[in-house]
This record gives sequence, structure tokens and C-alpha cells, in this order.
Amino acid sequence: MTVDDDSPKPPAKKRRRRGSLIERAGSVYDFEAVLRARVVMPDPGTIGQSPVLDVPLSPTLSPDPISLGAGAMQAPVLEAPPAAVVPASLPEPSVTPPPAVTPPILPAAQPEPAALAAPEIIYRTAKVNRADLIDQGFVMPDAAITALAEEFRIVKRTLLLNAIGPTALPNGRRILICSAQANEGKTFCAVNLALSMANERDIEVLLIDGDFAKPTVLSTLGIEGPVGLMDALADPDVDVETLVIKTDVGNLSVLPSGKYTNEATELIAADRTRQIIERLSTKPNRIILFDSPPALAASPASVLAYHVGQVLLVVRADKTGEAELRDAVLLLGGCEEIQLLLNGARFAPNARRFGSYYGYEAPR
Repeated sequence: MTVDDDSPKPPAKKRRRRGSLIERAGSVYDFEAVLRARVVMPDPGTIGQSPVLDVPLSPTLSPDPISLGAGAMQAPVLEAPPAAVVPASLPEPSVTPPPAVTPPILPAAQPEPAALAAPEIIYRTAKVNRADLIDQGFVMPDAAITALAEEFRIVKRTLLLNAIGPTALPNGRRILICSAQANEGKTFCAVNLALSMANERDIEVLLIDGDFAKPTVLSTLGIEGPVGLMDALADPDVDVETLVIKTDVGNLSVLPSGKYTNEATELIAADRTRQIIERLSTKPNRIILFDSPPALAASPASVLAYHVGQVLLVVRADKTGEAELRDAVLLLGGCEEIQLLLNGARFAPNARRFGSYYGYEAPR
């Protein structure tokens, strides 16, 4: 009689393992078979022919039924993926060119408006009373050469060298003609210098009547001009260049003194005077002559001296005292270049005489 014994059996004795699980699995399975599979690789340059590689084609690798013993880990079943079938020749991929990038159309640049040209100034013109000037003993460019004409030629040459010559002074083209007291001949010398300089070929002369209380330049030349420098000083909207009067004598222009005001000195001392003088000095070949009031009789002369580069102080022979002369030089100290012009000197037998040479007849 056989009796089933349901009592639990004692566990079997574990076998001693040899090597690691990976090593023992490698002895059962051929892992290197994957490297011998046949794979067809396309060759873009050959149609219908491709290189062949060896790859195992068995889809499933089954383990050898070897018992590893109770409780031992069995090696998993490895299923190789089916071999990829690659066509013998692949069509050349169609490359779609990127769409052409059209640059954005920018609006056409608008041309900058051209700067408006300064309006051309139409100067007033006037004729000088030549006959009256000759009768008063003034030097005329087209008249006969006299000793007085030669004297002013020498005076003007010194002033021109300081104005536009190689030794030109700062603001040397601005010349103030003044005297210590009245009736010493400053206007006579100023007009004669202007007439003599106007005969030059490369310069333009502007004679300004700066004796605002007693203007005599225009009346001496026989010209009328009610509007002038003082009006431009009082009204900032007035362009002083439009008040200049061109004469029929060479390159001579004049600027009237304008309407007199009791605030003449204050107007001249303002910055507006500097702007006006710079406006008149924009022409590089222009020589500006100021006929100012006497230095000891009116204050505008000392103020104008700060705006010029040369001062010609007229000294009347046998009339201007030394003390007056020294005081006038001190008042005109705003200008560093002060020269003296002796006027009304008496004839001396041994003194130099200019102009007599031209009295001789030229040899035939």
C-alpha cells in the first residue's frame, strides 16, 4: 500500500555556480550571430547592385533545454528583430529649393530739400560829387597825381600791410580813424584814405560814418542816406549789409551813420555791435574804415576801439597838445595797434616833398 506523503520535501541542495550569469548564458547562446546577418546596403552610384553584410536571419534564438536546477534563474529568450529589407536602389531625394527671399521694398529715400540760397542783396548806388571834392582838395583816383595823393599812398600802404599783408594783424581789416579833439582833420583824412584805397585792384573799401552826433562823411561826398548803422543797431531785424551804398568811385562803398539817439554809446557797447561788424567783415577783401567822433569829445570812439585791429590817430600840427594826445591814446587802449598821422604840417625847405617827381615831363 502506497501512501502519498504530502509533507514538504526538503529543498534540494544548490549546485555550485561556475562563472557569472552572463558568462554561463554566453556559453549557451551565440550572441555573435547578430554580426553575421546579411544586410543589403544601397549604393547611390550603382543601380541594382549593393554590398552584402552577414547577419543571422533566425528570428528567434531558443535556449538549449538544459536544466539549471531548481530555483536557478533561467536565461531569457532573446528575440532578434527581423532583418531590415533595404531596396537595392533608393530614388534620389527630391530637394525642394527654399523659396526665394524677396527683400522688402523700402520706400524711395526722399531727397533732402536743398538749402535756400541767401537772397542776393541789391545795393543802393550813388554818384559822388567829384568836382566838389577836387575843389575841397580831396584826392581823386582819376585826377592828376599831387603831393597830397602821394602822402596818402604811403599812409595807406602801411595800413594795408597790417590788414591783408604777410604781417596782417588780428582784425587788421578794421581801421578806426580818430582824433583827440574836433576840427583836427579826421574826416578829411578818412575820406582821402578811402578814396586812395578804392583805387586798389584787389580790395573793396567800406567807409562807415561813425560820428553819430555830427555825421559829415556823406555830405562831404555829396550823397544822401538817412538810414544807416544806428538803425541796424537799434533794430535786430535789419540786415546792415542792405544799408550799404555803392558809389561810382572805384571799389568804394559807404554806410551812413543813421538816425541819432541819445543811447548811441549803449547801443555800440552791446553785443549787437560785434555781430554787425562781423557781418560787414564777411567779405575777405573788404577794408572797413570807421570815421569816429573825437576821443576826448565823445565816448563812442573808445568803445569802437575794441572792435578794430588798427587805430589811426590824427594829430593836428601846432594844435593838438601833448596831454590831449596822451589822454586820447589811453582812451583808445582797446586796440593795441595805434599809429599817429600828423596833419596840417607847414612846409619846411629841407623836408621831404612827395609828388614833385611826377610834375616832370616824361622823356621822349
